[in-house]
Amino acid sequence: MKTIVQAAVVTLASSTQLASAQPARWETYSIPETGTSVDFPSSIFTEQAGRPPDGYGMRFQTVDGRANLTIQATPVGASVSPAAFLAKMHPPPRIRYKRITSRFFVVSSFKGDKVWYDRCNFSNGFVHCVLINYPVREKRAWDDIVTRISLSLNGR
Repeated sequence: MKTIVQAAVVTLASSTQLASAQPARWETYSIPETGTSVDFPSSIFTEQAGRPPDGYGMRFQTVDGRANLTIQATPVGASVSPAAFLAKMHPPPRIRYKRITSRFFVVSSFKGDKVWYDRCNFSNGFVHCVLINYPVREKRAWDDIVTRISLSLNGR
């Protein structure tokens, strides 16, 4: 019983750390080769977690690994639409949120105890993406963070 209580306290402490009164420190991550730039909370995603498997960019994660962020850009043909690109990726069937325009797509849903969120903007022969995964139990605390990251995503 004591172990369960200790685990609950650690979980609560880590989730309240995200939503604490301390404002997040934001930085701009840029990929010079592609013109991709995005604001991200460097005080939350403190650990580099390697390069994405395709294209250019970087993966980041929280110190405890409970959340991660991938910022990447890959070349894409000028005739490839966001809808066609997304369809080629074979997204899971139970997407909770999907928005597709002629310049970008956003998809989000749940996988196990995580929320996953992907936004990809299309410009100048590249697809510029942010992919974010975080605990479902912290969804409200992440809402504003995910929104700011998403809206700041830019490609030349």
